[in-house]
Amino acid sequence: MGRPALEVADIFRTHGPAWRQAQHAHLSLSQLKVMSAIEQCRTAALGGHVLRCDACDHLEIAYNSCRNRHCPKCQARAAQRWLEARQADLLPVAYYHVVFTLPAPISAIAYTNKALIYRLLFEVAAETLRTIAGDVRHLGAQIGVTLVLHTWGSAMTHHPHVHGIVPSGGLSADGQHWVACKPGFFLPVRVLSRLFRRRFLEELTKAQGAGLLRFYGEFAGLAEAAAFADWLAPLRQCEWVVYAKRPFAGPAAVLAYLSRYTHRVAISNQRLVAMDERGITFRWKDYRSKEGARLKTMTLSPAEFMRRFLLHVLPGGFHRIRHFGLLANGGRRENLAKVRELLQVAPMPQPETADTSVSATLAQPTFVCPGCGAAMVVIETLGRGPLIRAPPLPEGAS
Repeated sequence: MGRPALEVADIFRTHGPAWRQAQHAHLSLSQLKVMSAIEQCRTAALGGHVLRCDACDHLEIAYNSCRNRHCPKCQARAAQRWLEARQADLLPVAYYHVVFTLPAPISAIAYTNKALIYRLLFEVAAETLRTIAGDVRHLGAQIGVTLVLHTWGSAMTHHPHVHGIVPSGGLSADGQHWVACKPGFFLPVRVLSRLFRRRFLEELTKAQGAGLLRFYGEFAGLAEAAAFADWLAPLRQCEWVVYAKRPFAGPAAVLAYLSRYTHRVAISNQRLVAMDERGITFRWKDYRSKEGARLKTMTLSPAEFMRRFLLHVLPGGFHRIRHFGLLANGGRRENLAKVRELLQVAPMPQPETADTSVSATLAQPTFVCPGCGAAMVVIETLGRGPLIRAPPLPEGAS
């Protein structure tokens, strides 16, 4: 696949320096690092390799990737590695796709409380699924859940929600039987929504009482317990969006879905249309449109485009893909082995060891000649450019 005509990196390189200077008091260190990484990705600043084709003597320079998880160009390989690791976890059962969404008022305070509210979104969504699934009035089983955090809508607005992938059944309470869902039905969405709403508001109230939430601007008054309780009151009555889609068409469809969702960023380079005197134009889906095509174009000023993109920078070290229940990292291998035994299916082959994986990778040609298709070899390594760690000193200063 060739390079898109326009990339997020082009926008940052063109408009980023002036905007950074104008917004220096409002940008976090994490946001500045993301901008810098995307601007330098696959440029001489990160070094690279000189390649030569032994068949036709074609020469080419391949610059290194930044590998930042917010970079639109660096996620494809990361997603592929993650998917290869997850293939061994798939069970020969149907899988459901569930979504838990936070209402707009909570999304508004989530921006300045990302680590806490995103963590609650993961934990309460997983608890809700496991609690309802464990209830004998519904499924009466221990289930496994993979949750993926997305913080954006199609127009890059702040819209925190988690996508869940759940096998259609679970282990019985005694661990001796596989309990399957009813065909075409997972769990009652209304029951999930009500429990999710109640538990999330309970945990949010605890966090406010413990002084763990930060409030600024129009929300500064919510630091007071009474004001916070009044603010929460309408949220106890409105409907919270939780929904379950029909099951995937087999394990292969689950992997195809995960490959699109697990390592997605706020906007891909393929959605960009133009950068001109009007601003930045990109394609987006209007999910509220009831008439005509949902696919539309939107034009934002460069400043607004960059602001929206950087809304979705995650706190350092925050995991946006998490596993719960039977799929939790601590007991996943043993739990899946037990389920396969109960389903009477052969165990999945063990993943390759690090040594064989590395050997296989080295045995395959990494670079292919665009002219003749033969393997290209590295004939020279290019070092990284010098890192700028501080502004230059005034002339004459030591």
